[in-house]
Amino acid sequence: MDHYKLVLPEHINHYGYLFGGNLLNWIDEIAYVTATVDFPGRRFVTVAMDNVEFRYRIEKGEVLLFRAEQERLGKTSVTYRISVFGQVKDSDPERVLFSTNMTFVNVDDQDRKQPI
Repeated sequence: MDHYKLVLPEHINHYGYLFGGNLLNWIDEIAYVTATVDFPGRRFVTVAMDNVEFRYRIEKGEVLLFRAEQERLGKTSVTYRISVFGQVKDSDPERVLFSTNMTFVNVDDQDRKQPI
């Protein structure tokens, strides 16, 4: 599932680039939205995010493409690969700027794991 975000001035850090915390927040939100669309009526909580490594600066005004693809489906959990694409100056617009895996667990009203 694809999602898009526009990098606005309020997302920028003191160096003039996207604040990494905003990117991580968006990734968590987008992965959660994807899980709830894929599995309606389930109650998911985030349990893991793999490899957080910022390799490229992202500038104000950039439109980012977030691609969420299911990597693994377990009995109580689901993992999505989230890739972020954008235009880095003088480069390929389909260049991956950031990627990670997000894992969610389905829980009941008492926060106990339950089958998806």
